[in-house]
Amino acid sequence: MSWVPSPSTARHLFYGILIGFSLSIASTSVISAYRKRRDHNAVEKASPRPIELRSDEVLDGVTGLIGNTPLVRINSLSNALGVEILGKAEYLNPGGSVKDRVALEMIENAEREGLLHPYTGSRIFEGTSGSTGISIATIARARGYDATIVLPDDVSLEKVKALEVLGADVERVRPASIVDKKQNLAREYALDFTSGKTPAGALVNGNGNGNGHALVDEDEESLSRPRGYFADQFENRCNFAAHFTGTGPEIWRQTNGEVAAFVAGAGTGGTIAGTGQFLKSMADDVLVALADPDGSGLYNKVKHGVMYDHKESEGTRRRHQVDTVVEGIGINRLTKNIELALPVIDDAFRITDAEAVSMARFLVQRDGLFLGSSSAVNLVACVKLVRKLGWNNGEKVVTVLCDSGARHYSKFWNDTYLSKAGIPIDVGIVQDLLTQPFPPMSSITKI
Repeated sequence: MSWVPSPSTARHLFYGILIGFSLSIASTSVISAYRKRRDHNAVEKASPRPIELRSDEVLDGVTGLIGNTPLVRINSLSNALGVEILGKAEYLNPGGSVKDRVALEMIENAEREGLLHPYTGSRIFEGTSGSTGISIATIARARGYDATIVLPDDVSLEKVKALEVLGADVERVRPASIVDKKQNLAREYALDFTSGKTPAGALVNGNGNGNGHALVDEDEESLSRPRGYFADQFENRCNFAAHFTGTGPEIWRQTNGEVAAFVAGAGTGGTIAGTGQFLKSMADDVLVALADPDGSGLYNKVKHGVMYDHKESEGTRRRHQVDTVVEGIGINRLTKNIELALPVIDDAFRITDAEAVSMARFLVQRDGLFLGSSSAVNLVACVKLVRKLGWNNGEKVVTVLCDSGARHYSKFWNDTYLSKAGIPIDVGIVQDLLTQPFPPMSSITKI
């Protein structure tokens, strides 16, 4: 007699077949999705993702171009050292340097404090080695101000030409020591300008702490009068703030929070102070290292607590202030921004002119990167830091590519000038740094 399942058994058998079929379909879907995802990831790894352009994304004038610069891998140095040397490409800012961030923050803060009002004939004054002046002149034009820039007479001619094209009034003076009255010439000009334009005769100034002052009544008439504003990048806390709220967070995001070290030079001190403090606030084990050129006193201040360099003795300097072909970094006095940097700086490296020149030439030959003098100093310091610590496991070392070589044709990139100054042009200097054997781990001193 043939077996006929009971209704209950048939029902269970049907449910079992249905469940098995459903599981089969589900597992097939999961496998298919996994394969699609794997293939998609393989494509992403094989070809870099293009820059994403979103609809209705239009920047508001030239100031909208400032910041959010790319972080670029320096292939030659990274491959040679076994780490990731990453450069924040600040030379891609519209004014051509990292100083665009600072200039914008100082001007916007002055506007917030009511110290500057656009299109009133007001003028911004600043003393600079060039880059900050170019950034101020660029933003001043965009925001309805005039600019007067006081700068040393031995800076590269390219910077002077850029300032003149931007319509800034340029005054070139001999580099002055800290005790020289010309140290605050831009401040005096701001006072004189305001005195001649307003009955109260007051300097309009601010330091980024919300306590700038204008000794004129803020009535309707005074708001339309021209004012002189001394930006004072060395002491203005906006310098620090621009990097604490901008550069630092950008680097943290771009590296997914995986920063082993940050390396930067210091002129005013704002970049290393603001960026360094932000990165350490996110991870206190991030190393912050100073890259200091010949003749600057900051290296000794960090290493020995004394603000002095032996090349500062009378009769031994090519310049009054800093004995180096490098422009934009190096100083022999403490500014408010440098004071903010000192607590977070773990180590310092002295970089010679010859090393900087060698690095710049090496990068052009190996990477096609045409960089300025301070960028080259920063990258030499990165190599020295990695060598000192014996890193070779892909650690991420971030630095700042401050400006391009296009501002340095007449000096740093001028072989004749370098020869007369006694500075060798030898790519082998960097090649030797890269090929030195790593020090044994037992001999590495913790910073």
